[in-house]
Amino acid sequence: MQMTAETTGGLLSFTESKTTGGNYFVSNYPPYSFWTPTQLESFFSTLERPPETQVPLGIYIHIPFCRKRCHFCYFKVYTNKNASDIQGHLQSIINELSIYSQKPFTEARKPSFIYFGGGTPSYLSTTQLTTLATEMKKIFPWENAEEITFECEPGTLTQKKLQVIKEIGVTRLSLGVEHFDNHVLEINGRAHRSAEIFRAYEYARTTSFPQINIDLIAGMVGETEKKWQETVKQALLLEPDSLTVYQMEVPYNTSIYKTMKLSGERIAPIADWPIKRGWANYAFEEFEKAGYTVNSGYTAVRNPSHTRFVYRDQLWKGADLIGVGVASFGHIQGIHYQNDQNFESYDKKVVKRELPIHKTLALTQEERLIRELILQLKLGHVNRRYFQKKFKIDIYQRFSRQLHLLRKAGLLNWDEENLTLTRLGLLQVDFILPEFFLPRHRNTENTL
Repeated sequence: MQMTAETTGGLLSFTESKTTGGNYFVSNYPPYSFWTPTQLESFFSTLERPPETQVPLGIYIHIPFCRKRCHFCYFKVYTNKNASDIQGHLQSIINELSIYSQKPFTEARKPSFIYFGGGTPSYLSTTQLTTLATEMKKIFPWENAEEITFECEPGTLTQKKLQVIKEIGVTRLSLGVEHFDNHVLEINGRAHRSAEIFRAYEYARTTSFPQINIDLIAGMVGETEKKWQETVKQALLLEPDSLTVYQMEVPYNTSIYKTMKLSGERIAPIADWPIKRGWANYAFEEFEKAGYTVNSGYTAVRNPSHTRFVYRDQLWKGADLIGVGVASFGHIQGIHYQNDQNFESYDKKVVKRELPIHKTLALTQEERLIRELILQLKLGHVNRRYFQKKFKIDIYQRFSRQLHLLRKAGLLNWDEENLTLTRLGLLQVDFILPEFFLPRHRNTENTL
C-alpha cells in the first residue's frame, strides 16, 4: 500500500504512485504559493520591535553560483556570473546582514547556527570565502554558534580550500555526492565524477572537520537497483559521520520537467515512488547494519551522542532565521519571507539600503502549531507535552481524525507521551504531512 501526494475529501488516498512533475518534499508551511508581496508592512514592523521571546537565531546565506546546473535542480542558481558579479553579490550579502543588525529585532542577539547553502558555497575562491566570513563575523559574531554548516560540490574542493573552510569556523561539511556512478552523474547534469568525490573526501578527512555529511539521491535518471546498492556500499566505505538520503522528485522549474512538457509526457523518466521508497529503505537498513542510527525521514548518524543537526532541529522548533542572498528564505517571529528572486534587482535594493524582500506570510497561531508539528514529524517522533506547553493544545485531540487514519494505515503509533512514525510512515513522510494542513492549504502547488 503506497500513498500519493494528494488527499481526497480530507482522506488519504492509497495508490501505486508514478512520479509526476511537482514538489513533493515539504520544507515549510503554509505552502509557498500562499506567500505574497501584499504583507510586507507587517514584516518590516516586526523588525522594529524587540524579539517577543528569546528563541534561537540562525543565519542562512544563499550562495547562488554553480559550475553547472543539475537537471533536477529547482533552486535559484547562476552558472554565468564572472568574478566581478560574484564579488558584488557577496558585498550585497554583507550589506543586507548589516541592515538586519541595526534593527531592534536583533538587538544583543548572536546566531546559534549558521548555514551556507546554494547553489554551491564551495564554488567561491579562498579569498572570497575568507573575506565573506570575516565581514560576517564583524556584524554577527559567531562565538556562540553551535553549528556552522557548509554545502560543497566535490569537484570544487582542493585541500587548500578545505583548510580555509575549516579555518573560518565550519563545523559541519555537507558533500553533495548524490551518486557514485559516473554515468548517472553525467546524465543528471552533475558537474563532478566519482574520482573527485573520493579525492575531496580524503582531503576533508585529513582536514579533520568535526562532522562530515554525505548527501545521496535515490532514483535519479538512469538509476538501477544494482547501481543504487553499489552507491550505498561506496558511501558506507567512506564512514561519514552522517548520511542523508533524498528520494528523487521532478519540480516544475527543472530541465527534466521542461523536457517532459515539450514532449507531452506526464510521467517522469525516473523510478516510481514505491521503488524509490524501497531503495531508500534498503539504504537505511544497510546503514543500520553498519552501526548508524536513522534519526529522521532522510538522515542516519554514526554517533547520535556526537552528531547533531542544530540547523534542522532548532528551525523545526520555531527558531528565527535571517535568510540573506538572492531568493533566500527566512522566518522571523512567525513571519515567513523570501528575498527578491532577480539577481540585479536584489543587488540594486541592497545598494539603496533597502531589504530586498519579495513576499511574506504572517502565520496565525494555529499555522505556527501545524508548521512545527509537520516539520517535527519528519524526525519520526513528536512529543505531545511539547505542544501542550508551547501552544496550549493537545495534538492528540486536535488531530484525532488524522492520527487514527494514519495508525489504521500502519504509518504511525502513539503512547501517552509521543507520536512515532513506523518505518513505512517515515519513508513517505512528505506524503503524510498534507493531511495535517488546514483545508485551504491542501491540494496546492508546493513550488518555491
